[in-house]
Amino acid sequence: MPQQNWSGNIRFRARALESPTDLDQLRRIVTDNERVRALGSRHSFNDIADTNGVLIDLTRLDAPFEIDVKSRSAWVPAAARYAEIASAVEDHGLALRNMGSLPHISIGGAIATGTHGSGDGNRILGASVTGLEIVRADGRFEVLESEDPRFAGSIVGLGALGITTRVRLDLVPSFDVRQDIFLNAPWDEVLTGFDAVMGSGYSVSLFIADWGTDVVDQVWIKSVVGTTSAEPVLPAGVTAERATRQIGPIASGPTDSVTPQLGEPGRWLDRLPHFRRDAPPSNAGDELQSEFFVAREDAPAALAVLRTLAASISPVLLVSEIRSIAADDLWLSGAYGRDTIALHFTWRNDPDGVAALLPTIETALAPFDARPHWGKLSATGGGASVDRYPRGGDFRELVPAEDPEGRFTNEYLRRALDS
Repeated sequence: MPQQNWSGNIRFRARALESPTDLDQLRRIVTDNERVRALGSRHSFNDIADTNGVLIDLTRLDAPFEIDVKSRSAWVPAAARYAEIASAVEDHGLALRNMGSLPHISIGGAIATGTHGSGDGNRILGASVTGLEIVRADGRFEVLESEDPRFAGSIVGLGALGITTRVRLDLVPSFDVRQDIFLNAPWDEVLTGFDAVMGSGYSVSLFIADWGTDVVDQVWIKSVVGTTSAEPVLPAGVTAERATRQIGPIASGPTDSVTPQLGEPGRWLDRLPHFRRDAPPSNAGDELQSEFFVAREDAPAALAVLRTLAASISPVLLVSEIRSIAADDLWLSGAYGRDTIALHFTWRNDPDGVAALLPTIETALAPFDARPHWGKLSATGGGASVDRYPRGGDFRELVPAEDPEGRFTNEYLRRALDS
């Protein structure tokens, strides 16, 4: 029985852990228990996966890969980690459009919580999904296709609609990427040229170690090799020095876990994530995380407000990351209906300190209609009310239609669905 999540701030209350090996076993587990939840890679920092019933680990389930080169698509197990998926499709000359910072997380958990990468032209990871295989609350197995009117409400589904066993992905031809890192970009220059900075590569991240200084510590630009002959640079008017050595998001931390930088070209799966698949990711779990999504046009003002809170943020912050996400139509996506900037915080593993600070941050971001990440910490403990989303009411109606007895319900979902 896994007793806790990634960072140890959540201790699971489930009375049992089941690991089905075939679909019939999974269906029986679902129908034989009053409360069940799927357990992913445990990278959520709140109680979204928790239950007082039975947790279901899908890593042993017979859910094979099916990769179709002609249609550039693939059925993959929901329990598969992104590193495993990336390697499988690369072997067929194909690629995922984007990846998150960590290749260690499972796709089922990532899409259910609205996880994302970065890039002006890149939507959240779930936007590449074109089909779901799901076991419903009554044990019924269903293949949900993108043409179904429920589909856009089922990708970022918070685990509320069933146990997803496989996911069908839309793929692209394999491509090469290089990473270039720039250091100490002045805040005033970054905010003045914000759109140009965030659009200076296929994927761009800003890292801030201290919101109270005059500089953005690091700008990571990931560029597709071959799309331009010019060496990637920051836009005119933004002065920063090019890094000449490997560097991690936490500048004082280890560098042997990050993917190759310094402009060295490589396959997409070895550059789009920040961290190597064969090394402990991020701060090796000794951290907490929060993230908030604001409309692209509001980002400079939101960033300016966060800088006024530097004295409160600094004591519990390890590093912040700023990323861009293209708009989508997935009901509970943080980027639903608007091009979006994600404001991420990797905190020290200080639950009390973070809990005390989050209401202040959320109050400051309230004028910008900031949407909390479903898998990370917020002022309520995690997630938010679905009413923050234009289609939230539709999702509230979809949940009892698919799970009338509340088999997949937990405290987290009750908070999200209570109006």
